[in-house]
Amino acid sequence: MPSCKKLFLIIGAPGSGKTTDAELIAKENDNIAHYSTGDMLRAEVAKKSELGLKIDTYISKGLIVPIAVAIKTITNAIKNAPTDIIIIDGYPRSMEQLNALDGYLLQDNFLELISVIEVKVSEDTARDRVLGRARGADDNTKVFNNRMKVYLEPLADIQAFYTTKNILKVISGEGTIQDIVLEMGSFINSKI
Repeated sequence: MPSCKKLFLIIGAPGSGKTTDAELIAKENDNIAHYSTGDMLRAEVAKKSELGLKIDTYISKGLIVPIAVAIKTITNAIKNAPTDIIIIDGYPRSMEQLNALDGYLLQDNFLELISVIEVKVSEDTARDRVLGRARGADDNTKVFNNRMKVYLEPLADIQAFYTTKNILKVISGEGTIQDIVLEMGSFINSKI
């Protein structure tokens, strides 16, 4: 019987630093793998698997991948991860995504959700970071405001759900990357 894999989810506003934090923690720890949901979907497409071809029919048309397909992609990546400790950032973004994952976790004893870590930053900090990095055409005020609205709308419900399960950990994302990574890494290590 394979050992149970331990899952950590990291949520946060656009510009909160959640992806950078998770990447650095995984880089510093050989026993931790990090995935971003979008990267996993693209990797599945690149494999040209049956699931990948299905995903591509949505992505190639600019459509959102159905929740069941997204969950299957995430869980496949987790099961094939080279480590027993996995961090996924940017998930869940909605109650639909949360409920789909929760339903899956109830059926699968191969995977345990250890904690959901929220990287909390003020809207001003998030805006300054996103507009300051200007990585792409979507890093502008109008798009940022929409992304922030999409993030904030389900946030109270997501926080309440994971607080009830006693697995929500809030970390301030206002400090330096080193401070945030140290706090987040220490917390993750305390749980494994």
